[in-house]
Amino acid sequence: MRKIGLTLLLCVSLLAVQAQNKHYRLLVGTYTNPGKSEGIYLYDLAPESKTCTQKFVAKGVENPSFVALTRDHKFLYSVNQNQTNATISAFSFDEKNGTITFINKVDARGEGPCYITVTDHHVITANYTSGSLCVFGRKADGSLTEAQQVIQHTGSSINKDRQSSPHVHQTIFSPDGKYLAVNDLGTDKVTIYSYNMNGTSRTLVPHDSLKVKAGSGPRHVTFSKDGKRVYLIQELDGTLSVMQMNEGKLKLIQETSVVKKSNIETGAADIHLSPDGKFLYATNRGTANDISCFSVDKNGTLTYKNQVSTGGDGPRNFTISPDGKYVLVGNQKTDNIVIFKRNAITGQLTTTGQQIKVGAPVCLVFY
Repeated sequence: MRKIGLTLLLCVSLLAVQAQNKHYRLLVGTYTNPGKSEGIYLYDLAPESKTCTQKFVAKGVENPSFVALTRDHKFLYSVNQNQTNATISAFSFDEKNGTITFINKVDARGEGPCYITVTDHHVITANYTSGSLCVFGRKADGSLTEAQQVIQHTGSSINKDRQSSPHVHQTIFSPDGKYLAVNDLGTDKVTIYSYNMNGTSRTLVPHDSLKVKAGSGPRHVTFSKDGKRVYLIQELDGTLSVMQMNEGKLKLIQETSVVKKSNIETGAADIHLSPDGKFLYATNRGTANDISCFSVDKNGTLTYKNQVSTGGDGPRNFTISPDGKYVLVGNQKTDNIVIFKRNAITGQLTTTGQQIKVGAPVCLVFY
């Protein structure tokens, strides 16, 4: 009996040590033009033991502000965000050794590409400045074809400074891969496109659209796992909208806000659900520099819970660890990624006191 007891004690101790030393791997896309970063970074993190190691940096990549990893983790794609002469880059990705190798780049066919998503057949980008989205083909070796489809949005809205023309901000697929949601900050519209994986010039076909509050500025959405709820953060006024989606058709069911303080400048940015779908988080830049937490009710609507400082300036993007234990927030203007611990029961975020110093972090991806 004593031997069994000692064995159990050793097993419990080993599991505790393994949990304490759990490692996470992180991809970081940055802006290189301020001269503070060198490209795309790979990190190894162990928050419980308070260690962080930079494993690799892909240098010579201009403004890889948004990146996307293929499902098999063999290839990586990034925008090269410029107002003119913008490009899209393809890389091979060695997950085991943690290295990134350039393959090719192609003309972005638009100005200011700010978001990128990837399927087994295509890479799709959002061009903020020119208000368009582009579809590129993927070859077997991971290289990109020239643009196969370019869709130009038209229109405007009431904010004369920010909405005199379309500004496509995100291209993101529904969980079933059948539909692509496209948010246009300039026209206050969310458009749903049906996706034909075998298509070339007609890969994306308009399916539905929803006009949201005038002057709100749609920026990013996130889907519930079943694809029946779509959560939208609006940059210009901080509105947070909940939509129902059925067969690619959208219906607005709730509007709330991430703005909980008076006399602040709003610049709402990113939005994600916790892995268990019970909580939603959204960041606000401007002079707020905070991240808000909402609980998700059974019908998909939101209830505000709390709000904390992001520990920096310009929380452009954030990500939640796959196990839901940590939230990492990239503060673009203060060149730091702040690591928060997340309470799975209450949703509350608590700073760990740990941060990663890297120039102009914009896109964070666990892999």
